[in-house]
Amino acid sequence: MDQLERVLHEVRQRNHFLVTSHARPDGDAIGSALALAQVLRRMGKRAEVVMADSVPVIYRSLPHAGSIVHASQVPGPFDAAVILECDSLQRTRLSGLESLFQISIDHHASAKPFAHVNWIDCSAVATAELIFRLARAAQVTLTPEMATCLYTAVLTDTGSFGYSPTSACTFELAKYLVEPGADPGKIAQSVYFSAPFSKIKLLGVALSSLQREGAVTWMSVTRNDMERCDALDEDCEGLVNYALGIAGVEVAIFLREAAHERVRVSIRSKGAVDVAALAEKFGGGGHECAGGFSTAGPVEAAAERVLSELRGHLRKAEAR
Repeated sequence: MDQLERVLHEVRQRNHFLVTSHARPDGDAIGSALALAQVLRRMGKRAEVVMADSVPVIYRSLPHAGSIVHASQVPGPFDAAVILECDSLQRTRLSGLESLFQISIDHHASAKPFAHVNWIDCSAVATAELIFRLARAAQVTLTPEMATCLYTAVLTDTGSFGYSPTSACTFELAKYLVEPGADPGKIAQSVYFSAPFSKIKLLGVALSSLQREGAVTWMSVTRNDMERCDALDEDCEGLVNYALGIAGVEVAIFLREAAHERVRVSIRSKGAVDVAALAEKFGGGGHECAGGFSTAGPVEAAAERVLSELRGHLRKAEAR
């Protein structure tokens, strides 16, 4: 019995599911969770999406996004929890999962088999691809709502089809999602052309801090910057890509001062450096071209630690 079959077997044995993902959810986390809940309901199950953090503004138009329950602990009895793209229960910031039967579904290179059943496939471009496969294996016909959620997840997690390992199979997956009703133009408008004013103000502040060292760029924002811009944590999503868009740059770093003297770090690569491996050195993870983690502050010291580690990775990449 392969991993997908095992997941389906366990799902069929149970009736009431909690679906969740990591704190500070991104497009893949939200889109995959919403689609999976709909798939489970089509299988005759009860399913609720529960997240520790709120849905970012750009994903609130997704079908059923308004039904997501925001809680810090499991809200009531469930037969099982399906945990998407997490390497531990702690990543959900949702207490009470320990007492439930756990099914983990993940595609990250940094994934760890922490649950009772673990379906990990690093060849998938997004967790949404695995949810698509699960729906097919369960013989669930995709609705326009499911397809919209899954397409949004694939679009955002591949960097608009720009990250490795985007391939012909990725575009075939997109085709299978567009055919049932996902609207690429409408989804792109919602994700990329619906930014709140606070995010654009914060982008200006971040770009004013931009620095470069050879093939590496980095920029940062402080908590004071966030307050002056009336910005939320979600407004930081994607800002690092502006630094990566510079000619000759291979790796970009974005640092955000967080609470308790911590710094949130996002790293993006054009492919020369596996930033997931770098992020793991700091207790984080991600994809080959996109990683993240939290480290001790202040911002300047955190930047130097990351740059010091990154220089070694770049030297190895240049030697290949």
